Amino acid sequence: MKKILIVEDEPSMRMGLSDNLEFEGYEVSVSSDGQAGLQLILNNSFDLVVLDVMLPSMTGFEICKTVRKKGNSTPIILLTAKGEEIDKVRGLELGADDYITKPFSLRELLARIKAVLRRQSVTTDNQTSAPSSNAIELGRLRVLPDAYEAFSDEEPIKMSHKEFEIIRYLWEHARQPVSRYDLLENIWGYEDDQPTTRTVDNFIVKLRQKIETNPNDPRHILTVHGVGYKLIP
Repeated sequence: MKKILIVEDEPSMRMGLSDNLEFEGYEVSVSSDGQAGLQLILNNSFDLVVLDVMLPSMTGFEICKTVRKKGNSTPIILLTAKGEEIDKVRGLELGADDYITKPFSLRELLARIKAVLRRQSVTTDNQTSAPSSNAIELGRLRVLPDAYEAFSDEEPIKMSHKEFEIIRYLWEHARQPVSRYDLLENIWGYEDDQPTTRTVDNFIVKLRQKIETNPNDPRHILTVHGVGYKLIP
């Protein structure tokens, strides 16, 4: 049985989500406070966290940032009442796996939960079957994807959870054109009709700055015009 933590301060929302997820067969824990929710994530093993952004004592953004900084890769879906793109991008860059804007339908949330859990299961299976010591070396960057460690010119650097996953996916599809929609669907779980390809471009720009000697003339992550990107080892 999959274990899901709900961190939500609105009582009716928290109870409604808990009841419905339990009905769907999940084991559910709840918290109404940001700091308490953070401790639950760090001290327990959950398969997924449904995390509200606006919380007492600590925001969902702060929780997400802290969790990823400590190397915890538990999947996180952010709940936010804000629809501005900058807030969505901020959450994703801090390591959230998906977000959903309030008000939302239960059907949509359940679909996103299942998609994130499915991707997590595939990632876990791949990590189990592949040697964990395999390093990815691209230009100035060396990545230990399973340990979520990265080095640029042999100096440790910080990379977001999503940056690690993008590098891993591109590496697994080296020398093959990968569309922005492939990345959105496999890293974030979005459908093709979601207008969020700019998010992918922003992440690629940051990765090029870490990888390329001259980010304006990339040698490793190439743009395939009209499609997306191609990684050249």
